[in-house]
Amino acid sequence: MGKITREKYKTYENVFDEFTYRNLHKLITQGYFEGLIGQIELGKEANVFTAQTKDGGLVIVKIYRLETCDFGKMYSYIKPDPRYNNIKKNKRAIIFSWAQREYRNLLKAREGGVSVPKPINCLHNILVMEFIGENSAAPMVKDHHPKNPKKFFDAVLDNMKKLNKAKLVHADLSCFNILNHNEKPVFIDFSQSTPTENPHAQEFLQRDVKNIANFFNKIGLKVDKEKIIQKL
Repeated sequence: MGKITREKYKTYENVFDEFTYRNLHKLITQGYFEGLIGQIELGKEANVFTAQTKDGGLVIVKIYRLETCDFGKMYSYIKPDPRYNNIKKNKRAIIFSWAQREYRNLLKAREGGVSVPKPINCLHNILVMEFIGENSAAPMVKDHHPKNPKKFFDAVLDNMKKLNKAKLVHADLSCFNILNHNEKPVFIDFSQSTPTENPHAQEFLQRDVKNIANFFNKIGLKVDKEKIIQKL
C-alpha cells in the first residue's frame, strides 16, 4: 500500500498508536519507504513488517510496542550496558533506547564484518533495516535447515568470532535469530546485544554457545560447546 491509513493500522492489534503513526508518516515523507505492504512477525516486544521503497525495493520496518512490551525486562538487560548506565527507569526512554541500541549494535557488528542486515534509520521506537531475501523474507534457520550443516556451522562460528572481535556479545543467539539466506547465515535481533565489558557478557556468551550447539547437534552435527568457546 502506498498510502498509510489509520483504518489499516487498527488491524494490527494497537501497534499503531498515534505517536507511532506520526513517526511512520515522518519516515515516509523523508523517503525511507512508501508504505507497509506485509507483516513478517507480530510479537510481544516488537512487530516486523516489509515496506516498499520508491524504487520498488523492500526494507524491513521493526516497530517496538509502546504499551505491551516488557520494559522491565528491557531495563534489566540495558542497565548493565556501559553505554546506557545512566538510563532512567522510564518506559518510553527505555523502549526508545532499546530500539537505538539495536541500531547501534547492527552498525558495530556490520563494521566488524558480521553478516547482519544493514541498519538504515532509527526513529524513537521504529527501526528501518535492509530486507534480507529475494521476493520473500529469508527464513529462520529453525524453519529452513541448511543443506550442508557443517559448512553452515563454520559460517556461524566465523560470524561469532567476528562479533567477539568487535567486542560484542549477541546475548540472544539461537536458531530463531539466524536467517538462512541462500545457505548462508545472517544474524538478526540485536537489541539484547551488549559490549563485552558488560559484567554479564560471559554468561550471555555461554548461553549463545549452548543454543547454537544444541541446534546443530539436533540436526545431526556433532558440536562440542567447550570447543566453540575455545575457538572464540
